[in-house]
Amino acid sequence: MYKNERIGVVVTAYDEAAFVGRVIETVPEYVDRIYAVDDRSPDESWEVIRRVAERMNRQHDGEAPGPELTVADGGDDRRVVPIRHEQNRGYGAAVKTGYRRAAADGIDVVAVMNGDGQMDPDILDRIIDPVVTGDADYAKGNRLLNPEDRDDMSTFRFTGNAILTALSKFATGYWSIGDPQNGYTAISRDAIEALELEEITDQYGFLNHILTHLNVAGRRVADVPMSAVYGDEESSIRYTSFINFVSRLLLRSFCWRLKTRYLVRSFNPAVVYYGAGAVGLLGGLVGLLGSAVRAIGGKDGFTGGVSSFVAALIGLVSLCTAIRLDAAANDELTVSCADWNDHRPPAGGDGDPAADQSIE
Repeated sequence: MYKNERIGVVVTAYDEAAFVGRVIETVPEYVDRIYAVDDRSPDESWEVIRRVAERMNRQHDGEAPGPELTVADGGDDRRVVPIRHEQNRGYGAAVKTGYRRAAADGIDVVAVMNGDGQMDPDILDRIIDPVVTGDADYAKGNRLLNPEDRDDMSTFRFTGNAILTALSKFATGYWSIGDPQNGYTAISRDAIEALELEEITDQYGFLNHILTHLNVAGRRVADVPMSAVYGDEESSIRYTSFINFVSRLLLRSFCWRLKTRYLVRSFNPAVVYYGAGAVGLLGGLVGLLGSAVRAIGGKDGFTGGVSSFVAALIGLVSLCTAIRLDAAANDELTVSCADWNDHRPPAGGDGDPAADQSIE
């Protein structure tokens, strides 16, 4: 246990035979249960998970572990629970499988550590603390907050991450949250049980999509600074299809969030300003382009150009107003690092995370 809370860690694996064993082995001792979920890897990930789980469970229990569990089986006293999907279902499905099992086992806080070894186990306490203390329902790492934390991040990764961060702010409503693709997360059991997990995508867009669902559910989210860590692992993501899928997912998420929160449950003028801003800005830009084409062709494009410019300007102002209203409506759902660090216990003595750890 950690600060009187039962902690679980979901370790996801797909083609991670070279790393997943080490990830499981280095999960801190205060973690009560590890759910190692293999998403039907074509490599030897499952064999590695079973071998490491058997050894760790024997050390933990002092005897040989029981039979392997499938997703539908009940819990037991093993520290490492190996789970394998019958078919490949996607990263989000693996996380959701772990969430469901952990919630069913009565785990209070559930973290996620991917099987690629990019998540430092030594900072797990920093990731789970906002949830353990009740300050947030969901916490996630952020590699973009401090310049020194992204030293190992390539320009390509940083640029792509920054673009996804901007788009995700619109979709999720968490305007102060960054690095949405960061999978080092923690969530409370209460939040898991409040979410309709079946409505959240099974694919790699899961991390963006769950933030939107958390927002609609009125859950508080915390950003935790962390450093980017990259090794010899190779990503299984195909970036062309990934960007295409996530972009469409974010657009659908944005529209669903506005409809659910600002039209169905209550009314917020932000939805009107968003609509006016989109129409005015898009229509104005198209009009300016048409006026430019007419001017190049020797025709009069001045009058139309002025009208289009005014429309685009009104659209831009409307969009800015919508963002301001939207951000204000969601401000209380974001736990900033400054707010959390202000009342986090100081290191050492009774506030030292290590000192508050107890192992069942």
